[in-house]
Amino acid sequence: ISEFLEGDYSMSELCIAYNISRKTGYKWLARYEQFGTGGLEDLSRVPHHHPHEIPDAVKSTILCVNARYPHWGPLKIEYKIRKLYPCWSRYPAVSTIGLFLKRQGLVISRKRRRCASPTQPPLTNGINPNDVWSVDFKGHFATRDSSRCNPLTINDHLSRYLICCRHVDRMSYNLVKMQFERIFRQYGLPLVIRSDNGTPFSSRGIGGLSRLSAWWIRLGIHPERIEPASPDQNGRHERMHRTLKEHTAKPPADDLNSQQQRFDDFVNEYNNERPHEALEMQTPSSLYVPSERIFPNHLPRPHYDRYMQVRRVEHHGDIQYKNRRLFLGESLEGEYVGIEEIDDDKSRVWYCDYELGTIDHQKWRIEPAKPHPLLAGVNPCPSAHNSAKALPMSSV
Repeated sequence: ISEFLEGDYSMSELCIAYNISRKTGYKWLARYEQFGTGGLEDLSRVPHHHPHEIPDAVKSTILCVNARYPHWGPLKIEYKIRKLYPCWSRYPAVSTIGLFLKRQGLVISRKRRRCASPTQPPLTNGINPNDVWSVDFKGHFATRDSSRCNPLTINDHLSRYLICCRHVDRMSYNLVKMQFERIFRQYGLPLVIRSDNGTPFSSRGIGGLSRLSAWWIRLGIHPERIEPASPDQNGRHERMHRTLKEHTAKPPADDLNSQQQRFDDFVNEYNNERPHEALEMQTPSSLYVPSERIFPNHLPRPHYDRYMQVRRVEHHGDIQYKNRRLFLGESLEGEYVGIEEIDDDKSRVWYCDYELGTIDHQKWRIEPAKPHPLLAGVNPCPSAHNSAKALPMSSV
């Protein structure tokens, strides 16, 4: 180009010398005259128009749904768009939505967690709603006015329905029991309640029973505990806690009332709007139904077969058996247990239909019973029943 501008050679002579066509020579000359030396650099080969480019209307829709549900991923956003606009002939792919949001700077990159291999404890696998409920405290945090917030969470294992997310002042038996009474009246009774080994769900007494879990047993509910320091065994509940924290506590609300309102809004969205991949993109409310087992007005008394010896748990958690004292646990103080003699050397101790352990007559100590899963609708102990007429154990 510089040689042509000097005027010593024609375009034809220069093109022959550099072994290019005159069309190419005039093209580079035109780019130089229009853009200067910058026009001589390689231009982008990206097409000006792409047949699969997202239309502007679809882009606006994606951004609107993302603004309404900022914590949702592309799969849930695509599902929501289909629900909002069922008449569209074409929908953007999930991967397309993800790339578009990433280009807009709306995706927070996370490091992939390295998960430990899960253990396989004998846990109940619910096959119907209300077969298994999971309960836990989310973990306390401070609101902006420095109040301590302690959310109690309960969800249904099968449908993922979030039954409760409510602040409780203290993790005491009376306050937590009040919440369960309210929930049982509204949703009925489950077959199994799964928890960790913390207060008030468990204790160091025989069978790990606390006053709360002993009350559950009186109601015909089987308490089930995961292994210590193994939250992966209750993975569905822990995953819900992570979503709860992202939606409601980052950052926390101004005070406890405002924080509870956030919890209530989250429960409504989680149950009724947010689709779950594990549920084939259905919402929990579309699968959950309340239990047919109603909460009784009066607590059923434990019933034991006639061949079983019944003992009352006395002060400090002791019972009197064979003229000797045996410690069961203070959580059972005032309750009645049944003792089933196996042979001359061993006896089995029951509380309602829950096996506490086996008494070794020679060593005079009680060996705690090994945990076992409760199959839905099946009583684990054929010889001890908990008022089946007053509180049937039928599945829902």
